[in-house]
Amino acid sequence: MNKVLGAVIVVVGALGAYGSAWAAKGDPAAGKEKSALCHGCHGEKGMSVAPNFPNLAGQFSGYIKKQIRDFQAGKRNDDTMSAMAATVTEAQDLEDIAAYFMSQTSMKGAATKGSKADKGKAIFMDGNLEKGVYGCKNCHGETGKGKSADNHLFPVIGGQNKDYLLKQLHDLKEGRRTNDPAGMMGDIAKGLSDDDIEAVAEYISGL
Repeated sequence: MNKVLGAVIVVVGALGAYGSAWAAKGDPAAGKEKSALCHGCHGEKGMSVAPNFPNLAGQFSGYIKKQIRDFQAGKRNDDTMSAMAATVTEAQDLEDIAAYFMSQTSMKGAATKGSKADKGKAIFMDGNLEKGVYGCKNCHGETGKGKSADNHLFPVIGGQNKDYLLKQLHDLKEGRRTNDPAGMMGDIAKGLSDDDIEAVAEYISGL
């Protein structure tokens, strides 16, 4: 748990330095046209056309920009997205595309009920100290919509597609995705069982 808390301190301490760098400087109107190629997977308004693609509606522009840059730099890999990211060669285009998706009505899921969602809510809210799992709300906010407009390192996750959440959590747990700040999400995912991941994904997707 100390390792996770240490990572939180490192990341939070970096927010002041990153805040101005991640501030939205794009033009959403221009971004709508420039993001046309994105619409085939993520939808025209940022709500994806298939559950394995992430929703981008209302996502922080700074987070979107970081992920595109990480795909371009090979810090994150996906056959489709790595190729798509490579087509964004102008900095202003990236600013505009990210601003466009951030300007859309935030992603929203259909709330689910039952023991699985209840278990997921408990993990989301309180984590599991024995397993070194930090509660998701501490970084992503109680509704999963983020805690601060200036904090782009922790993305909007409330209402994200369950299938996408499942894949990302398993990739983080198994080391296939490693571009999370200070390795914090990887450490948290390693403390989650497969049942825990299923439960927390169920709950988050319904926010």
